Order: sequence, then C-alpha cells, then structure tokens
Amino acid sequence: MKDARIEDIGKYEGLEVTLKGWLYNLRSKGKLHFLQVRDGSGIIQAVMFKPNFDPEFFKEVKKLPQESSIIVTGKVKKDKRSALGYELDVTGLEIIQKSDQYPIQPKEHSVEFLLPRRHLWIRSRMQWAILRIRAEIIRAIRDYLDDSGFLLVDTPIFTPAACEGTTTLFETQYDSHHKAYLTQSGQLYNEATIMAFGKTYCFGPTFRAEKSKTRRHLREFWMVEPEMAYAHLEDVIRYSEGMIMAIVERVLDRKKVELEILERDVSKLEAIQTPFPRMSYQDAVKILHEKGVDFKDGGDFGSEDETILSSMNHSPLVVHRFPSAIKAFYMEPDPEDDTYCLSVDFLVPEGYGEVIGGGERMSDPDLLLQRVREHNLPEDAFQWYIDLRRYGSVPHGGFGLGIERTVAWMCGIEHIRETIAFPRMLYKIYP
Repeated sequence: MKDARIEDIGKYEGLEVTLKGWLYNLRSKGKLHFLQVRDGSGIIQAVMFKPNFDPEFFKEVKKLPQESSIIVTGKVKKDKRSALGYELDVTGLEIIQKSDQYPIQPKEHSVEFLLPRRHLWIRSRMQWAILRIRAEIIRAIRDYLDDSGFLLVDTPIFTPAACEGTTTLFETQYDSHHKAYLTQSGQLYNEATIMAFGKTYCFGPTFRAEKSKTRRHLREFWMVEPEMAYAHLEDVIRYSEGMIMAIVERVLDRKKVELEILERDVSKLEAIQTPFPRMSYQDAVKILHEKGVDFKDGGDFGSEDETILSSMNHSPLVVHRFPSAIKAFYMEPDPEDDTYCLSVDFLVPEGYGEVIGGGERMSDPDLLLQRVREHNLPEDAFQWYIDLRRYGSVPHGGFGLGIERTVAWMCGIEHIRETIAFPRMLYKIYP
C-alpha cells in the first residue's frame, strides 16, 4: 500500500493506495456512497460498498459534512466515465475531523458572499484550477528567463522614492528620520544589477495606491521584470514575445485538466503565433479614429481602446513608440522624433489589455537628470540611479509582465481578483 497523490493516480492502476485529503462532496444510492475526495492535486471519486463496512460506520459516513478531513484507502480502477479516467474502490476510511457546517455549499454564490470567505473559496474546483495555472505560468516564466541567461536578483520592497507616478504610492514611516514607499516596480534596481551581471530579473509583489475598482486592477500584484545591458527596443520586443509564447505553450501542454474545468476555449490560445503583429502608437491612433473612437492623440489608451486594437488579431499586438509625455521619465527618446520614446506595450486579445510594458532606458546622465527635474522628483533619492550612467553606461532595456492579468487571460476569466489567492482591492483587505 502506498501514499499517493490524485494527479499521479494512473501510475497505481490495480494497486491499493492511500489518499490523504478532504471530502469535497458526497452522494448516496442504496448500498453505495460516492465520495468526491480532493487532496490538493485533484479530485477523484471513491466508492464505498456497504457490505464491506460496519453498518454503523457506513451510516456515519453518509452524514459526513462537506470538507471533513479523511484518509481513504482503496484499489485504483479504470473508469472511462471519470474525468481522470480512474476511480477508487474504497477498502478503508479514517475520519480525521468532522467539519463544521461548511458555508460554501455546492451551489451558486455571489462574489460579495465569496470574497470575505476567500480562505475557503480557494478550495473550489474553479479557484483551484486558476491558482494551479498561475503556478505553472510562473514556472514557465522562470524557466524561460533562466534558460535565456537571466539571473534572478531580488529587489527591495521599501524604496525611497517613486519610480513611476507619485500619486499611486503607499507611504510608510521607515524610521524616525525617513519615510519610505512600497515599491511600484523593481526595474530601477534591475538597472543596477545588469551592470554587474548583464541580464537579470526580479519577481515579486508591487503596489499601487490608485483608487481604481476596475476588473483589471489590484492594489497589490506580482510582476516579473527582466532587464538587459547592451540591449535596444528590438531586444525588448524579442524577449517579451518569447516569454509570452513560453507561457502559452506551457499552459496548453501541462494544464489541460484545469483548462477543461474552467471551460476555456483553448482554440483561441492555440491560434497564437509568432511573429506578433506590430504597429506604432501613431498608427494605432489612426486606426482608433477610423473606427470612430473619440481618442485624443497624445493620450494613453484606455481599456476600451486596447480591446479594439487587440481584437484585430489572434495574437498579441505590439504597440511601440508612445509619446514621451505619457511614459516614465527614464524612457530613451526616439532618435527620429524625441517627442516619442522607445517604449512598447503588448496588448493581448479577448479584452484583457496590456500584459507587458517596457522599452529602452535612458543611457545619458545629463538627460536623465533633466527628466528627473522636469518630473519634480527628489534628486537626492535618484543620485544612485543617475550614477549608473556615469560609470560604464550602455544602451539597456527591459520590460515588466503582470502575473494577474496574464493569468486572467490564460484562464479566460473576467476579473483578476480570482487570479491571486488573497486579492488586495480598494476597500477590501480581509482575509
């Protein structure tokens, strides 16, 4: 007899195994109990036959509440009717704890009911599937970057100043003399680490204090941010494209069960091909105007604009060379027109919008100092950043990919609040 995981159950066909988990659901029919047992790796049907058990114990099992913790022993049998292809013929069952009345019953519940019970909601099949796909996406990203010669270097959560807009900072009292801010991005520190290692990336939580309640925004979200020395805009686009394809291919290959649970239309993911279509910001504005959108040239795209542009292709759309005025202060100006910068956004189909933003960074210290002053940023806090351009400056660039938006896109779900185990949203911080 072996301890087994449900995801590996096919390896044990014909053998007796032990599963340690929880009762997901139960129905009875005559002399049979059909237990849906989950162990974190999957769900399997375990069938109890009354003559094989003490009658009183068989009655006790019938009354077991949902989410009771149990250890089940049984023989693994093939079953074509099962999504797994197998079921368990139960020979023994140990009740570890009888659950209290579980609040999330197997029926429809409102999001308002479920969010305060997120600590329990993540046990449901759809949430289980989403978070397992999230983990696979992260694994695919790290494998892609590690195999491409990038080094993981952790960057600070506390920062002395903003790296982007100063109006979206979470401020905290760092010590009796200093205030600090929760990071908006690790990118600026990556620009230091690439001068030591060539190609690096950081992966971790980032924070935005903007008062947004849209389905695309969280106050705490996770980003992976690769950065490269001796790199131009074209290198940024190439690696961004490669990372997206690595994610799509990995999810399609390894998460078929989870995608089926979510009823994801995988044909839309299978249709994604390289090279991705490209257009300049100026061409994108022309298309919006042609489609009757009242868009102000020089402004940033809203969610509806992104949806219109990205809906023209099966693959993500690469939009490059945005106006400098709407991008971060550190973006390298376009040498052909310095009112634009060497920046890029990747807009994915199906209305999920931007998942990658990046570009080439300024390499001239004098121009960077000028931009710091133009944006009214504290010069003292950015001296180290300007120093990087004084000691061996090179062309360099990078990008950031938002994990939650990418997970929402891969899973085909509407709201990113379900793409992280415990979402942090405007006015919602429990549990």
